[in-house]
Amino acid sequence: MALSSNVIGAINFVAMLLSIPIIGAGIWLANQADNSCVKILQWPVVVLGVLILVVALAGFIGGFWRIPWLLFAHLVGMLILIILLVCLVVFIYMVTMKGSGHLEQGRAYLEYRLEDFSGWLQRRVKSSYKWERIKLCLSSTDMCSQLNQSYTMAIDFFNSHLTPIESGCCKPPTACGYNFVNPTNWISPINNIADPDCIQWSNDQTQLCYNCNSCKAGLPTNIKQEWRKADIILLTTLIALICVYLVGCCAFRNAKTEDIFRKYKQGYT
Repeated sequence: MALSSNVIGAINFVAMLLSIPIIGAGIWLANQADNSCVKILQWPVVVLGVLILVVALAGFIGGFWRIPWLLFAHLVGMLILIILLVCLVVFIYMVTMKGSGHLEQGRAYLEYRLEDFSGWLQRRVKSSYKWERIKLCLSSTDMCSQLNQSYTMAIDFFNSHLTPIESGCCKPPTACGYNFVNPTNWISPINNIADPDCIQWSNDQTQLCYNCNSCKAGLPTNIKQEWRKADIILLTTLIALICVYLVGCCAFRNAKTEDIFRKYKQGYT
């Protein structure tokens, strides 16, 4: 049993290492300005990573110190956590399937519409109560003011590749026909009824287009892009974790077989 126990301890050390990318993905999401304003999934990801670390540590201790009940509890706990991680990976993929930008003539950046996204993401921003809190959080950042430092000429701004949230929140919709003064100052719209957001635009630097549906659409797009990156990390870690878990199950079974065989040789069967 000693060899199998050492193998169990070693593979659980690998499982402990695999918890680091999960925790890191959650912390990375939490540090993104848009995710910190919405606060949807980043902390569950961190908590799940920490739980995997704790359960793997229990398996590591149970393997090297040969504590059968702790090893069994570890296998059950890790199976539950793997199932939860599978559910999380699938959920993130499903809610980020829909939603993409639309090209406008003469613009390098894209425009975004809230109705293009999954119902679950729409509900995160549609509620006036939720959006008021999110809006205050977004407007407190220097996201839009930084554009004024980067672009002084209209042609440079029109050829820029803005992030979805910059495109949706920091400028009016292109269809309105506003004239460019600077990235956050636009005047004399040609068609105020081309889009409901046209009348929502304000040159007040604390308002801009934070009340626009385009801003509500830009936020999920940003979140979608960041979650997709995190989901790739979670999926890769999940596959590795499943492999480690299967090896651990085999080692645990071998350890139990060796223990039974040893007792049989000693006349205890």
